[in-house]
Amino acid sequence: MTSPAHTAPARAKKPERGSLLSRSGGLRTFVLLLPPMMWLGVAYLAALAALFITSLWGQNDFTGDIERIWTLDNYRQIWEIPVYRTIAFRTIGIAALVTVIDAVLAFPIALYMAKVASPRVRRLLVISVLMPLWASYLVKAYAWRGMFSDGGVIDWLGKPFGIQSPGYGLAATTITLAYLWLPYMILPVYAGLERVPDSLFEASGDLGAGALTTIRRVVLPMAFPAIVAGSIFTFSLSLGDFIAVTIVGGASQLIGTVVYTNVGVANNLPFAAAYATIPVVVMLVYLYAVRRTGALENL
Repeated sequence: MTSPAHTAPARAKKPERGSLLSRSGGLRTFVLLLPPMMWLGVAYLAALAALFITSLWGQNDFTGDIERIWTLDNYRQIWEIPVYRTIAFRTIGIAALVTVIDAVLAFPIALYMAKVASPRVRRLLVISVLMPLWASYLVKAYAWRGMFSDGGVIDWLGKPFGIQSPGYGLAATTITLAYLWLPYMILPVYAGLERVPDSLFEASGDLGAGALTTIRRVVLPMAFPAIVAGSIFTFSLSLGDFIAVTIVGGASQLIGTVVYTNVGVANNLPFAAAYATIPVVVMLVYLYAVRRTGALENL
């Protein structure tokens, strides 16, 4: 009879079963992440590289043909011509204003959804926030165009109070963009507030703090990372938008409309590419500043 001591080495030499992927967690993760990373590299990073390279080309003034000669004339033109600087700063200002408006509107809504509403009401509110995202972007933009038009809904509602529609322009653009991107601010803030323990509210009340003091000194600091996360969406989407600007902006121009005009009308692709790098640079600076605050690490 064979003793257990003689069978142990034979069992130790027996090869393991299973595929290579099941034995190597790192290799399995690499294979799973390879397709999306390749898509990211081709569809995003390669597109940004092509955009930057095109911005360094020139255009023949007589024939309008693109000259593949390295030059910084497009960037020099953006800086030296005042109208292009004005449009760039105007776009950044409107994007910042839209972000502030959405943050002010989203915080009380998200706070009520996360800490006050019952589970049934909370579900209804979440659906209500998501419902505008199901509608077409163009339908919503043209709906606001109808409201801002002469004799539209705003004129009709404000007429008894002497309020007149501001018409098409920067005010209409700001209001429309704030409406379009508001769900992108509400949802991150709601998710962040939902993680705040209810015991902190009780402890703040036991220490004698009122509702406003609790919100200012307890809730807002803990919700700040979520607000920053939402601001990334609203700020970046407002920077690059040109459809809503075209529909309700009137004669006002933002970065997106300048890029669209130079691609479709002026046929100056290198200058359009150079001007399109402004939102990219602004967002890189913004993300760096956000990262320095440590807000992203606390999400």
